[in-house]
Amino acid sequence: MTHILQLDASARPGLAGTDVHGSHSRFLSQRFVSRWLAQRKHDTLCYRDIGQQPPSIINHDWIAASFTPDENREPWMQETLAESEELVAELIAADVLVIAAPLYNFGMPAALKAWIDQIVRPGRTIEVDDSNPLDPYVAKLADRPRHAVILSARGGVGFGVGGEMAHMNHLEPNLITALGFIGITRVHQIAIEGQEAGGDVLAQSVAQATRQIDALVTELQRALQPVGALQSA
Repeated sequence: MTHILQLDASARPGLAGTDVHGSHSRFLSQRFVSRWLAQRKHDTLCYRDIGQQPPSIINHDWIAASFTPDENREPWMQETLAESEELVAELIAADVLVIAAPLYNFGMPAALKAWIDQIVRPGRTIEVDDSNPLDPYVAKLADRPRHAVILSARGGVGFGVGGEMAHMNHLEPNLITALGFIGITRVHQIAIEGQEAGGDVLAQSVAQATRQIDALVTELQRALQPVGALQSA
């Protein structure tokens, strides 16, 4: 059984194509998850709408608590880290992480950055090995295969890998770096572009992204299928 963690980071609560000013990134994540569960009903889902309910921004108390060994933490430190512990536990449990996020001013939404800051945690998702000063970081989520699916939406065009505007896109590169740092290196990217242009440019991008999602669901479901099921298929 595969467990999915779905994060929607758009400030727009509705779905593109259904609601006025609806979110294209939410449309993509909804397509991915609904397609997945329609084909594998016994798989499970954890959903967080961080666009509407953003995680807390880390502060001095959070940093002090996070870098204090667990056995030395005072009660207020445990309380400070309670939200982070919940978010980290959700991530650790996931086999597939689905992140739906628009490109805001060349980077990720503030709510998604807050989530990243809450889950990159010493002793929880990353370990520091002082005996290896040249490469001291040990990614704790490399313990088993996990996949990340980044579903983004952009107002302009050419922000993808190899595009004319790729050098101005700091959404996917930032996410890939942060996720790789904690051990999630199997990353898949699909995006919708051309929201500002609209018309055929947007429509063609939506259609292409939809096809890519359907193909990716099939690919990942096969990759995550138990060995015995593959042999009997």
